[in-house]
Amino acid sequence: MRPGRPNGEMKSYTRKASVSWLGTHQRGKGAIATPGAILDRIPYFSGSDGKRGGTNPPELMAAAHAGSFSMSLATEMGTAGVSPKDIFTTATLTMEPLASGWRVTQVHLDVVATVAQAIQCDFVDAALRAKANCPISQLLNANISMRVKLNRRGAARLLPHRKSPKAPATRRNSGAQTKPFKNKIHK
Repeated sequence: MRPGRPNGEMKSYTRKASVSWLGTHQRGKGAIATPGAILDRIPYFSGSDGKRGGTNPPELMAAAHAGSFSMSLATEMGTAGVSPKDIFTTATLTMEPLASGWRVTQVHLDVVATVAQAIQCDFVDAALRAKANCPISQLLNANISMRVKLNRRGAARLLPHRKSPKAPATRRNSGAQTKPFKNKIHK
């Protein structure tokens, strides 16, 4: 059953933001506002102009992607029966000038999560599912790469979906040194 609804159904919703823009792409300026008042006339400028105060659309897209992915990963971990203590995601978005105009060509997600009682391979599986199911990942037509790192607090164990009748529920470290997973995973 889904939280928040008595019958387990999730209700669709909409969100909106308003923008005003004055001037050309390179020399213009604008303001962003949302009904929630958190973004109330926040100045924004061209994405390539990092010297002016305010934000820009690529920065906002990176923030939205990092937030959406983190929530998707928390959902995947919860579905697998473990609760992450924290998830820290940094999205680095690359804009490139193509013949047809500026395009998002690459997003790299750097993810570090603290999850007690999880093992690396299960965490990577959950991260891959989260990347595939993340609404912002699905929205972007770009190469999305990812580096994930699991910080474990407590004894590692197999997630419930990985149990088999022949495998024990827990794994013990044989004393061998392990290195954090630093593989790049591409869309």
